[in-house]
Amino acid sequence: MSRIRRHTLPRRPARIAAIAGTAVLAAALTACGGGDSSSSDAKSDLKAQKKTEISVNLTGKQAKAGEPVKVTLADGRLQTVSVTDAKGGRLEGRLSADGKTWTSVRTAAPGTSYSVEAKDDKGGSAKAEFATAAPDKVNKLTLAPGKDSTVGVGQPLSIVFDHPVKNKAEVEKQLKVTTSNNTEGSWGWMEDYSGKSRVDWRPKDYWKSGTKVTLEANLNGVDSGPSGGWFVKDYKTGFTVGKNQLVKIDLDSHHLKLFRDGELVKDVPMSAGTPGGEKASWRGKTVLMSKEGTINMKSETVGLGDAYDKMVDYSMRLTWSGMYAHAAPWNASYFGSANKSSGCIGMSDANAKFVYDSVQVGDPFEITGDDAKGTQALNNGYGEWNLAYDAWKAKSALAGAAGNTGATGSTGTTGN
Repeated sequence: MSRIRRHTLPRRPARIAAIAGTAVLAAALTACGGGDSSSSDAKSDLKAQKKTEISVNLTGKQAKAGEPVKVTLADGRLQTVSVTDAKGGRLEGRLSADGKTWTSVRTAAPGTSYSVEAKDDKGGSAKAEFATAAPDKVNKLTLAPGKDSTVGVGQPLSIVFDHPVKNKAEVEKQLKVTTSNNTEGSWGWMEDYSGKSRVDWRPKDYWKSGTKVTLEANLNGVDSGPSGGWFVKDYKTGFTVGKNQLVKIDLDSHHLKLFRDGELVKDVPMSAGTPGGEKASWRGKTVLMSKEGTINMKSETVGLGDAYDKMVDYSMRLTWSGMYAHAAPWNASYFGSANKSSGCIGMSDANAKFVYDSVQVGDPFEITGDDAKGTQALNNGYGEWNLAYDAWKAKSALAGAAGNTGATGSTGTTGN
């Protein structure tokens, strides 16, 4: 009768746990052979099985930016995946249905080092590292209105980019607007008055007073397209909508009226731009861009020769081309009766001060009348309110409409 001697592997649970990592332990022990040889072979088999293997689609020190990070497990199911950069930033991601692949929601940013750690369903882990190539060009942006500001009911969100944006749809997908009352609105693309790429978000109708608005521009790792460069950071801003105010200007009756919550607050006689030429004012729905106080206005800066060079008080900018509402005591004989300025809305010192002290950046100025040289262009300040909402929505890159770059429009004058 033959005798079978069974050998048992020495019990070392702490050591096995330490070296196992991601391994699935399933060593088969035979009933014959010498004790020392069997034990040594078994330990070798265990060590070979203890390595968890992952593959990452991005490798090396010059990996391509703008691609999602994809982590694949060779065997088993992924439990967690962590992809972090050198500054502690983290890429969120999703697991596939079979648990073998994890894909980041956002793309890898240029010029960034990443560390990858994956854990499987057996408690093991594996690590990897890679770095993306530095960008040839970096695109940046300017946001309006300013962070934590309080603005009027006509103020849009506006983003002007340093370099051209050709991949408009990809950029727009990363722009998230959140409001406290689920305000409906849309992005629309245009060429800014400066000639740069610009995208604005306006609500369907004027904002409701008290609305809180947040913009998250999650652009880090997004490519602007040819000649535009990469975005290498995210942006976040927010503002609150202030008093419900509206300024109505009738060029033909020569009056400016300030309304608050639908009630008339002030009726001001004024004189606008001289009709029939370049000195005429613009009509249309515009938005108060800034309150600039006392500034020097020179006619030569807007192509009107040496017609004037004045220090002007209570200046309120309405367009990039230089149309303001301001004090114009030199035109007092025309207030309420005729338009005789060089393009701006002029009032007495007292009335201009009252309006200046009352209005907010972002208040709508609705200008009507025949004594105008045309309607304010889309990009000449904030002219989007001159478009019907459906026409504005068509300027979204995600709407698939033609002409998403918007209109260049006409120019105006800075008057006195």
